[in-house]
Amino acid sequence: MLDENDLFGLLDELVEPPLLLILDGVQDPHNLGACLRSADAAGVHAVIAPKDRSVSLTRTVRMIACGAAEKVPFVRVTNLARTMKELQEAGVWLVGTAADSSRSLYDIDLSLPVAFVMGSEGRGLRRLTRERCDFLVSIPMAGSVESLNVSVASGICLFETLRQRAK
Repeated sequence: MLDENDLFGLLDELVEPPLLLILDGVQDPHNLGACLRSADAAGVHAVIAPKDRSVSLTRTVRMIACGAAEKVPFVRVTNLARTMKELQEAGVWLVGTAADSSRSLYDIDLSLPVAFVMGSEGRGLRRLTRERCDFLVSIPMAGSVESLNVSVASGICLFETLRQRAK
């Protein structure tokens, strides 16, 4: 786990565009573990979450993550909105996910420095977090369900980024 002060040092050392995952209030340890596992598989540089109202790296999280919790830097921040603003100032585009967005995930350029902002179970993104995002996107779905589990949605977004960056 990284201290929030170390996040920008980590970004300064990158030779490729940053790929970050921001989790806004994910409380289920199984979801965090699965998000960390997908983040590791997709080459995410850091996973960021608020210290309050979100799960930390518990034993269950580590078990579900299957080793990814020890590989992917996990940064717990005191003020998520402030950290998001600082990321924007550092040139990172914040892409929030929202089922009600008319813009598709597949219609944005993910080759740029990007942080996906994922909402909590049931509630989605908090108002201030949502307002801080540069873009809101939805994941096109053909079935009857209205939303996806946060770990599934994270995986889709992260691997679309890999697909675009591999071109």
